[in-house]
Amino acid sequence: MTTSTSAFRPVIESLLDTDLYKFTMWQAMLHRHPAAQAEYHFICRDRPQYPLAALAGQVQAQIDHLCGLRYTEDELRYLGSLRYIKSDFTDFLSLFHFQRRFIEVRADGDELVIVARGPQVHVMGFEIFVLAIVNELYFRRFDTPEVRAEGRRRLAAKLEILHGFAREPARRFPLQISDFGLRRRFARDWQDEVVATLVREAPRHFTGTSNVWLAHRHKLVPVGTMAHEYLQSYQAFGKVRLRDFQRAALEDWVQEYRGDLGIALTDVVGMDAFMRDFDLYFAKLFDGLRHDSGDPIEWGEKAIAHYQSLRIDVSTKRLVFSDGLDVPRTLAIYRHFADRVQLGFGIGTNLTNDLGPTPLNIVMKLARCNGMPTAKLPDTPGKTYCSDETFLAYLRQVFGREAD
Repeated sequence: MTTSTSAFRPVIESLLDTDLYKFTMWQAMLHRHPAAQAEYHFICRDRPQYPLAALAGQVQAQIDHLCGLRYTEDELRYLGSLRYIKSDFTDFLSLFHFQRRFIEVRADGDELVIVARGPQVHVMGFEIFVLAIVNELYFRRFDTPEVRAEGRRRLAAKLEILHGFAREPARRFPLQISDFGLRRRFARDWQDEVVATLVREAPRHFTGTSNVWLAHRHKLVPVGTMAHEYLQSYQAFGKVRLRDFQRAALEDWVQEYRGDLGIALTDVVGMDAFMRDFDLYFAKLFDGLRHDSGDPIEWGEKAIAHYQSLRIDVSTKRLVFSDGLDVPRTLAIYRHFADRVQLGFGIGTNLTNDLGPTPLNIVMKLARCNGMPTAKLPDTPGKTYCSDETFLAYLRQVFGREAD
């Protein structure tokens, strides 16, 4: 295990080095809820090999550096070239910078405490950068030539599986895999190497990345629409009753993007509750659905049955899978559905942090919005998050969800 050096090496060098859905949610919030106040909490779900609190000083220095970055003219031109990004949003970004007073970093015993608190359009962007910073600082202690060599060996093994799959009989719909691994990557340069390798060695199946900087760099399609925080925010806006928060969020999305970015996330309060809100109107307007918790085969069958119950041709829709995938699991899901519905797969940690050392299971979640608690209540119990047990119990009651 290597030791960290005192020389400062920035983890983040471009404000494009984040996931596309941060920009798409950001634009929607700026246009529709610009005055919202929010609070995001960093969470480590497992026990690292050494306490993350040891990184507090380095994380503070990296956040200081992040707050000094600005969007360049080239970056703004690239964002503006995406047809769903509006000119007033890029104008806003040309003036934007992260403000240090809105984020707190400290050690509490062995725990690393990071809280971003302030106007939502100023703090929502911290999430991906914080996770990338913590990950890279943590794994610098394990970063050796031997570890990198093992990572390349494992990546080559994944490519061998894909090359073998290419010899199988063609299915109705193609296999399309994207990189979703920014949040938990081993390092920025390692993600760059992985993406470059996949572009070169698997161009038939590797079609995009959620990382906007890498999409720009490698001329890939940037991939992403919405995350849990977008829908969760509508639990607290108070403009509709809690029972209708998903419908309100989806309606605002439709009005903002008018046919673009049409993949809806289904599991903020579980797939069954989502389908009750995803009526014929939304089912026709959205291109498809994204899976992020629960059994993927069961979820996909529910989605297909729902479309069929609405008399919608399932072959015109897309199901995107993004929950804990590796290449073999991706291929198993693909083989199950590929003759019935269009598919997309986002592989994260298994692409960008599979080098030997155990990956961290870290997240940064929306805890409160406009002074009210919010909750994520997905179909995988370990992913449930809420800082207020009373609100969580109420949410369960409203959507008919039993306790895990």
